[in-house]
Amino acid sequence: MGSFGVCTCLALAFPSPRLLSALSDQTQALQHLQARLAYQFRDPTLLERALTHPSYLADHPNAAGSNQRLEFLGDAVLQLILTQALFELFPDDREGALTRRRATLAKGSFLTGLARELGLEACLRLGSGEEAGGGRQRASTLEDGLEALVGAVYLDSDLPQVRRVVLGFYGPLADRLERAQDADNPKGRLQELVQSTQGNDALHYETAHISGADHAREYESRVLLLGTLQGTGRGASKKLAEEAAAYTALAALRPTRPG
Repeated sequence: MGSFGVCTCLALAFPSPRLLSALSDQTQALQHLQARLAYQFRDPTLLERALTHPSYLADHPNAAGSNQRLEFLGDAVLQLILTQALFELFPDDREGALTRRRATLAKGSFLTGLARELGLEACLRLGSGEEAGGGRQRASTLEDGLEALVGAVYLDSDLPQVRRVVLGFYGPLADRLERAQDADNPKGRLQELVQSTQGNDALHYETAHISGADHAREYESRVLLLGTLQGTGRGASKKLAEEAAAYTALAALRPTRPG
């Protein structure tokens, strides 16, 4: 019996309200995760292993193991799925462009964001020290957990099934890439968007407001297109505020994709 099952039996024999509440919350989180994946595990112990951080073993030495091996497998499976999908989606791209697109979709910060979209942090099993230290929200922990989850789905099913699951939680890859590139360089992306029709000098940034003490300034910037306000943003520096304004403008100016 997996340790989830052992804990459930102990909870029934010694019904601590706090333990029962924690088990109920975790069960709901696992159900929610599988619903978001549109995949129900045939072998729940694989799901359990994928969500087990190495720190958990210090407090639970009899646990079956951590998610490190599944992370190794999942990373390779994820790379293959993204490679094939991008190869099919961008038939005119050369190798270098495809490699850059894949790197954007597989980088740590991107995987961390996907893990949070899936609610993975609520499902993780952590040691008490890691829990107290904020490990449930740690980017590297979420990234590793997502890769391990991909590995677990692969072992529980097959390549076509895990491809369906992965591309399901990514959603349209072209949209994901566009938003990621917007976030990486919003001012440059905004310039690219408008210069073909409006020219190179159509955009203008201005500082609307500065507040806070000298050591904790907050800037508010505005971006105008041919004199018309397109977005505002705040940041700890003029540069960050302008980038935030540009990102807002991008969201407003881009046409909404159907469906």
